[in-house]
Amino acid sequence: MGIIRALGQATAGGFADQWLEVYEANDMGERTVFTNGVLIRRGQNVKGTNDTVSNGSIIHVYDNQFMMLVDGGKVVDYTAEPGYYKVDNSSMPSLFNGQFGDTLKEAFNRIKYGGQTPTVQKVFFINLQEIKGIKFGTRNPINYFDSFYNAELFLRAHGTYSVKITNPLQFYAEVIPRNRDRVDIESINDQYMSEFLEALGSSINQMSADGTRISYVASKARELGKYMADVLDEEWNQMRGMEIQAVGIASVSYDEESQKLINMRNEGAMLGTDFNVLRGMAVKNVTQGIRDAGSNTGGAMNAFMGVGMGMNTLNGTLSGLGSLQTPGDMAGMGQPGPAAGGMNPGMTAAGTQQSAGTAGGWTCECGAVNTGKFCSECGKPAPAPRIGWTCECGAVNTGKFCSECGKPAPKAEWTCECGAVNTGKFCSDCGKPRA
Repeated sequence: MGIIRALGQATAGGFADQWLEVYEANDMGERTVFTNGVLIRRGQNVKGTNDTVSNGSIIHVYDNQFMMLVDGGKVVDYTAEPGYYKVDNSSMPSLFNGQFGDTLKEAFNRIKYGGQTPTVQKVFFINLQEIKGIKFGTRNPINYFDSFYNAELFLRAHGTYSVKITNPLQFYAEVIPRNRDRVDIESINDQYMSEFLEALGSSINQMSADGTRISYVASKARELGKYMADVLDEEWNQMRGMEIQAVGIASVSYDEESQKLINMRNEGAMLGTDFNVLRGMAVKNVTQGIRDAGSNTGGAMNAFMGVGMGMNTLNGTLSGLGSLQTPGDMAGMGQPGPAAGGMNPGMTAAGTQQSAGTAGGWTCECGAVNTGKFCSECGKPAPAPRIGWTCECGAVNTGKFCSECGKPAPKAEWTCECGAVNTGKFCSDCGKPRA
């Protein structure tokens, strides 16, 4: 009640002169995991049915195929070795283990035939090749804490993975639906895809715990495959007789908020570590302002005044970080760099650039830049000029606080009609408000 190796002369001499039926695997593509055997030649036994393997039939088994002789859903014999095999119902199961050694015997003992004489036998084949190109994609973003960014980020991953059947008898018993003559990987993949994606999330989280930067995930397919194997292989091997062979990540993308955070962090790091980048971005922004000056609704002259005042502020801000101007810094704006040990032409000792167009200019509350006594946009009068004051440290200032030591400006004194000298809003003697 099993199979035996066919004699050499039987396999070499052709089967035309014999009544034996000859079977081999039905079309087995790269996505096929299970298929039935089909009759490819019939001898004198013309009364046999197409799906029943008669006693004495020959079965062809090719490389990377696992053949099972099945009766009533129970496996009566099998082989994992390529060759030609003869069905012999009078013999005991031969159990040609092939590449699997003795590991198949335990599985066979669980699902073998009960011992009765078989009446209807079928032959089935399982694909032992690596089943490649199984597509996956995360339905929801996977959280990933990145210690480099010190933030909880979220990513999506798309790609393919492959599986390999490592225990074909276990695979047949637990995975293949009953009464099916052919099974492709897509027809049984829904459950395994859910388990795969769950394991993928766990594996990616493990990479996060191991300190892998999120931007390196796409290039860590091998490591990810190892993580997947650690999570799934033991369970899938024991329960289903298959394992993850490889994982290929085609793309990794971030959700919108994570992308914004990454961009902001990278830009901040770039500006904080490279002063040349900061200076280059400042020059770019000023150049863009000059380019857009002609479209200013307040007039090109006012726009250029605003650019000049912006440069004054910019230069004053950057002057404390180091020498902003180096030869060629302002080449894009048509201005030469400074001579050695000196300053740019047109620059004062305080680092501000003087020009006829910005002399006496002031900015109204509405945003318009003016040179007259009233705003050209809303008509508000120009603010009264601030009177300079000297701080205790000796610095001369015009603002409310000292630019050197930060002390506040002293309150201005005023004389009431009653003759009292005050600094507050009301007279300390008669109570009259300040005029």
